[in-house]
Amino acid sequence: MKKQLSLFFIALQFYTRLPIPSWVTYSQDSLSKATRFLPLIGWITGMVNGVIWFVGYYLLNVEIGLLLSMIVSVLMTGAFHEDGFADVCDGFGGGWTKEKILEIMKDSRLGTYGASGLIFMLAFKYLLLQHLATFNNIDFYTLTVVFIAGHSLSRFMAATVIFTQSYARDTEDSKAKPVAVATHRNTFVIAGVLTIIPLLALVYILQQPELLLVLPVLYVVTIRMSSYFKKWIGGYTGDCLGAVQQVTEVVFYLFLAISWKFI
Repeated sequence: MKKQLSLFFIALQFYTRLPIPSWVTYSQDSLSKATRFLPLIGWITGMVNGVIWFVGYYLLNVEIGLLLSMIVSVLMTGAFHEDGFADVCDGFGGGWTKEKILEIMKDSRLGTYGASGLIFMLAFKYLLLQHLATFNNIDFYTLTVVFIAGHSLSRFMAATVIFTQSYARDTEDSKAKPVAVATHRNTFVIAGVLTIIPLLALVYILQQPELLLVLPVLYVVTIRMSSYFKKWIGGYTGDCLGAVQQVTEVVFYLFLAISWKFI
C-alpha cells in the first residue's frame, strides 16, 4: 500500500506543482509506473476546477467562475500540458524534417504557431465550458463530474500513446524520457479503471448511456494524432502527450455539447 501511495505522490509531483511528503523517493522506474495514477491527477484537477467554478459563480457569475477555474488549473499543473500543445503547434507548424521539428519543440521560446494555437484552444475550451455550465441549469455536482471526467479521460488518452507508440527522441536528457520507458500491463489496466469511473458516474447522473460513445471518439482522435506524430518524427515526445491531453479534453467537452443539444 505504501508503494502505491508513493507512486501516486510521484505522479502528483511530476504532473502538478502540489507539494508531496519528504519521504517519497524518486527513480526512473517509479515514474514510469506512476503513470497508472495519471487519471487520478485528472480527478484532483477536475474537482478543484469544480469548486473554483462554483465559488466564482456564487460570488460573481458563470463566466468569471469558469475563467478562474481555468486559471487555477493552469497554475496547479504549471501549464504542463498547455506548454506541450503550444510546442507541438510550433514544431509541426514550422518544421519540415524530424530533426527540425524536434529542435523547434525543444526550444523554450513561444512562436507564432504556438501562440495562435494556444489562444484558439483556450478560447474554444472556455466557450464550450460556458455552454455546458449554462445548459438546462446544470447543477454544481454534475458540472464537477464533467470536469473530472474530462481531465481524467484526456490524461488516459495521453497515456495510451505511451503504451502503444515509440519515443521519438534519441537523447537521454528529455524530461519525459522516464515516463516513456515501457512498463507493466497492470499500469495500463489501473489507469483505465481510474478513468472509466468518472464517466460512468456522469452516465448515471444524467441517465444517458449513449455518452459512452465518447470513448471510441476520443480513441480515434488519439490514434489520428499518434499516426501524424509517427509519420513526421517516428513516434512521440512529452510535448506530443501534452497536445493529446489538451485536444482530447476539448473534444470531450465538444462531444457533450453536441450530444446534449440533440438528446
